[in-house]
Amino acid sequence: MSTLLLKLRPLCQETFYEFGDVIDDSEKRKIDEINYGHTLKIQCDSIVDTHLQNGRTVINLYKTRPIELPFEVKKMERHPIGTQAFINIDDNPAIVIVGKRGEFDATELRAFLVRSDQAINYHKGTWHHHNLCLDSSTRFIVVERDGLEGNCEEIDIPKNMRVLVDF
Repeated sequence: MSTLLLKLRPLCQETFYEFGDVIDDSEKRKIDEINYGHTLKIQCDSIVDTHLQNGRTVINLYKTRPIELPFEVKKMERHPIGTQAFINIDDNPAIVIVGKRGEFDATELRAFLVRSDQAINYHKGTWHHHNLCLDSSTRFIVVERDGLEGNCEEIDIPKNMRVLVDF
């Protein structure tokens, strides 16, 4: 059995762009002062795309139990007809494990450490693990698609392979 060790990398748009959008207040963002100077609008330009096949955009609250590292990845999922955004509302780091859209290839998976002041929006069809967090239970506001058509496909990691995530 082969083992693939995914080392957690810091999350930034430059390394995450093929999987989705990073929503944060990095220095590279366009910033506008609005609301008569009371608010800074930081443009992240992340698009919510959920309307294919009569879908609708919904906002849900997920509460996630923490994991310990190293963590073994057993399944991945994707949402082929809608984006999915995770917005952490607690002061706790999260982990995202992702793979490219298209044919699933476990050898191409990557893992990122998401600071509590960052959020992500997966592109349609991006392979990803369900949401994970470290240290303590963490709540996420999730902006996603709801509709009659199924929008979640799961796949198992091949039986001859172990995928571990660690620092």
